[in-house]
Amino acid sequence: MYRRFPLLFLLVLTLSFYNCNQSFAQSSIQNAPLATTENKVKALLAKMTLQDKVGEMTQLSIDMLSVGEPYNLAKPHQLDEAKLKHVLVDLRVGSILNVVGYEYERDHWHKIIPRIQEIATKEKPTGIPILYGIDAIHGTNYTAGATLFPQQLGLAATWNPELVTQLGEVTAYETRASGIPWVFSPVLDLGRDPRWPRFWEGFGEDPMLAGIMGAALVDGYQGDDIANKYRVAACLKHFLGYSITLSGKDRSPAWVPERQLKEFVIPPFKAAMDAGAVTVMINSGEINGIPVHCNPKILKDLLRNEMGFKGIALTDWEDIKYLVSRHRVAKDHKEAIKMAINAGIDMSMVPMDLEFPVLLKELVEEGKVPMSRIDEAVTRILTVKFELGLFEQSVHSQKDYPGFAGPKHQALAYKGAVESITLLKNEKGLLPLSKNKRVLVTGPTANSLNVLNGGWSHTWQGDDPKYNTPGKLTIVEAIRKELGEGNVQYVEGSKYDKEVDIKAAVNVARSVDVAIICIGENTYTEKPGDLDDLNLPASQVKLVQEIAATGKPIILVMAQGRPRVVSAIDTLAQAALMLYLPGNEGAPALADILVGDANPSGKLPFTYPRFANTLVPYYHKGTDMVKKDFSMNAFEPQWEFGHGLSYTTYEYSNLKINSDRISTKGDLEVSVTVKNTGQRKGMEVVHLFVSDKVATITPPVKRLRGFDKVTLAPNETKVVTFKINARDLSFVGTDNKWMVEPGDFEVSVGGMKVPFVIK
Repeated sequence: MYRRFPLLFLLVLTLSFYNCNQSFAQSSIQNAPLATTENKVKALLAKMTLQDKVGEMTQLSIDMLSVGEPYNLAKPHQLDEAKLKHVLVDLRVGSILNVVGYEYERDHWHKIIPRIQEIATKEKPTGIPILYGIDAIHGTNYTAGATLFPQQLGLAATWNPELVTQLGEVTAYETRASGIPWVFSPVLDLGRDPRWPRFWEGFGEDPMLAGIMGAALVDGYQGDDIANKYRVAACLKHFLGYSITLSGKDRSPAWVPERQLKEFVIPPFKAAMDAGAVTVMINSGEINGIPVHCNPKILKDLLRNEMGFKGIALTDWEDIKYLVSRHRVAKDHKEAIKMAINAGIDMSMVPMDLEFPVLLKELVEEGKVPMSRIDEAVTRILTVKFELGLFEQSVHSQKDYPGFAGPKHQALAYKGAVESITLLKNEKGLLPLSKNKRVLVTGPTANSLNVLNGGWSHTWQGDDPKYNTPGKLTIVEAIRKELGEGNVQYVEGSKYDKEVDIKAAVNVARSVDVAIICIGENTYTEKPGDLDDLNLPASQVKLVQEIAATGKPIILVMAQGRPRVVSAIDTLAQAALMLYLPGNEGAPALADILVGDANPSGKLPFTYPRFANTLVPYYHKGTDMVKKDFSMNAFEPQWEFGHGLSYTTYEYSNLKINSDRISTKGDLEVSVTVKNTGQRKGMEVVHLFVSDKVATITPPVKRLRGFDKVTLAPNETKVVTFKINARDLSFVGTDNKWMVEPGDFEVSVGGMKVPFVIK
């Protein structure tokens, strides 16, 4: 059930001393009165030079420490000792990130990370360890053999925050097992526009769902103590408004009123900050004409003063330079640095040159960046390093992680995939299939492991099959394993946007009982994922249409990171499943669902559009309902937010509230009875929506205000109870402040409605 996750802002940690006589950092710590994190930081900061401090604010890619040139490094990867000492000792750089384009074996991580830390702690004048960060966004996706589970959009479809926390724990464990203490995750950008190429990286379109899932993932990453060798520091992405672009393209301008920012965009970040997240990555784009990473109203007034965030704020890739080359608000790199640091940036993801610390040092010496701003930023950075326990032990032994990619972790990844897969359509009970059915498996996503994982999988774009985890199955391989080789025929049919052998697929379709057509997208993330047409490519549409002409039943399997429009073919299929990007265990999970060994329970975390130009979320306004003939039924998505079928049936009854009137500070208790009326055990997501009937600001038709996922055996009945406070029904008023407005409301659960009044 939806609950507010307990506040996990980290308590001050009492840490033992790191024995390194060659570093003045250690004597500073040992002489600090009371060994609190705050006192350790103050003592160390007091002895740091300006060069030390600007180095701490610098983050470079591993390219800058490696043999070869950036973007063109030697293979196999190896560190360059001269570069290491120049970057870490001379320039005092405090943070490193990334890989050199592809995943590493754990043994390789345990060669390079300890060496980097050895130079930092023993040869750098400050002895301050490196804070190494990695994009571990659906498992430790840059370590070979690591457990990969569904991308965040699929996790949202599970509606199971406890499971998300468990999967976060797996990521933390396997990332620390790789010697890395910091993950650039979770993404808390709302998925309101499915054209956006990072749609699949977030938790869907609803602020409450995104906030709960984000807090759950932070809880899994950080636990109660990020110094624990099985935990990592989380990084919230991308603050703020990154996904609300006008064009739907990556890193393009957003125009967002302050009211909309506060009511919809900020809440997921606030929930994750309340869960204790210690770092945040700033939006690369601009809002209302001002790049976010040089906007003090967002970075200081909002993030620090209003939201109370105390951790590190870092830029995304090369964003300070982009103030010159893309945004054109700074005349040169030096001016861009001044703007960003003075606005509130603590750390610059530079990441491919050595200018930043040099220019920042000059700016301080010229009085253009105050030392107080530098000390503030470095204090935040050192605090996180101390809280992570890096001064005590920066890298732990591989022997401490015997469960790496083991059966328990794989089982959790499978569970995540099973609970995410969403049955959208099932006419005449076509599914589940009997295991003696003869099937054709076809389509561009049928025989690719890459498309099940998506971007940020082994490589940045996730598109190189040579790095795939050995032994993991594609969709057709998993179906063959389930139904037997003799019952499954495979023809590619089409690529993503090109016909291949549609006639051959049609010929085979005539000889089988069912056609399983696997459609969707190739892998992508960020700018390479921009598109100009949300419709499914014509070659895939043609494949479905021509197989449908044979009269054989069709099951559509959609492996995709965003909802591609399928209205041209939806009526031709008797069943449809949304896979999202389910990870390495996605194909076995799908096969089990197809034959009924698993019962689907996923629900859409977004509104699936019927047409490319009707991109309206479920919390639309009344005026969005007006059709061109002036009827009030314009909201006609392909499938609604929260939709998802099961192989069993559920009956809702007895919707009750504890009072039909509450005060503006009161609580409302809502209960409903749910019964499994079918023949199979299943999991049902119970959604609680509330409608504000009349408000000062035009209200959405409804808003999600709670959810619970319950497991029910056949004929089992459970009473599900929700408790909401009147404050949970507040909105941002004309003065851009939150308000609870008295008036008429309506609770909706399972198609039933009950009115109540706030007085």
